[in-house]
Amino acid sequence: MSHEDRRDGRRATADRAHAKTPDGRYFIVAGRLWRSTNPGLPEAERQSLVDELMDARRAVKNAKAGKGDLVAARAAVDAAKVALGERGPVWWHDGAPDFNRHLAKNTPYADWASALKP
Repeated sequence: MSHEDRRDGRRATADRAHAKTPDGRYFIVAGRLWRSTNPGLPEAERQSLVDELMDARRAVKNAKAGKGDLVAARAAVDAAKVALGERGPVWWHDGAPDFNRHLAKNTPYADWASALKP
């Protein structure tokens, strides 16, 4: 993580650091689509979930250093990401499929992704 990716000791959200698809459902990193946070979440709830996610990520790091339960820490990360809409059921309601973690070039976003500057 670069110095520019940190704000107030926390990792910058990917939504702010990477290009988002025109429909706002994904952001792209190294050619791969990652599901964005549900934009319908109230700001206070979103921030609370982000705080939980950051705590859970710190717990994973500590557990890997032998200072905690790795299984529980990873479950907490997953739960926060599901609550944010980044994993689990999609947050949109138009029936469009989920392309989370797919290479953009293999999705309907291929033309959009290829037009991005490298």
